[in-house]
Amino acid sequence: MHFVRENLKGDHYTWNEDVNLSTFQGQPSRRLFNRYDGYQVLFLINSYSSQAGNFDPEMSQKMEELIMHDLPLDARSEISVLNWLKEATSTAF
Repeated sequence: MHFVRENLKGDHYTWNEDVNLSTFQGQPSRRLFNRYDGYQVLFLINSYSSQAGNFDPEMSQKMEELIMHDLPLDARSEISVLNWLKEATSTAF
């Protein structure tokens, strides 16, 4: 099971319907991370859950909150955000 758009708590996301969704498949990359792009936020949360080997909607919403409120401005690539998320969740949960 994946975390989907309807699971997100935030209402500030953009949803560019012109984006090729295959862009957000596979592994996180050095692509610039946009915390306001709903598809990219979902991609990172689901990537984290996949690597961790479990899916928990409640934990995924907590990860969303961390991204919304605590993500440092210097975490600019998907890889750096994912690494920060791993560290942040190890101390937050």
